[in-house]
Amino acid sequence: MTNRVRNSMVWALTALAVTGIVAAPVQAQFGSLIPRDVKNVTEDAVDVDACGNEKKSSAGNRILGGILGRTARSAASKSGAGQFVPLPDFNDQISKEIACKLDPEEQKQAAEATLAATRSVPLEGEEEGEDTRPQIGSSSAWKSETREGVSGTSTVTARETPEDSELDCIVVSDVIIVNGEETKANKRMCRPPGTRRYSIVA
Repeated sequence: MTNRVRNSMVWALTALAVTGIVAAPVQAQFGSLIPRDVKNVTEDAVDVDACGNEKKSSAGNRILGGILGRTARSAASKSGAGQFVPLPDFNDQISKEIACKLDPEEQKQAAEATLAATRSVPLEGEEEGEDTRPQIGSSSAWKSETREGVSGTSTVTARETPEDSELDCIVVSDVIIVNGEETKANKRMCRPPGTRRYSIVA
């Protein structure tokens, strides 16, 4: 190895060492100001929102989205606003498409409407021993107690009898209105013999 090459390597290593020494205090001083969203971000990465919808975004958009998202969540938390994510307590009664547009109290109301429409709970005036299978067209409506302009209905639209199965199955149609925008989702619900409550099945 020639002296010229050796000297070049020495200068390069020295420059790297100096850079590291200078950069370390800066990182320590300003590290708390760098959002965690900047870390581990790659171009054209696939992001997933709270309801599991995939969306492709650039690194810059992901960083900005992360910062704004945390700010919005913080403000919502302070104001007591719902996060509009499906709650596990109701996932056997309302679909993700519906739950993602409703706050926690509205999800509860929508689930209760389904229970009433499918006769999964005793109805007022019901006689003991009465057939609890819901009729086609059986429906229950609700109106939000937390937001204006939000309402919905659950309606039994069909009955299914799976072959080689003792399950009692029906199809229920959910319709919600949120500020004039309608969302509709059908769900297949079944119950085994000896039980009253219908639950969503795949």
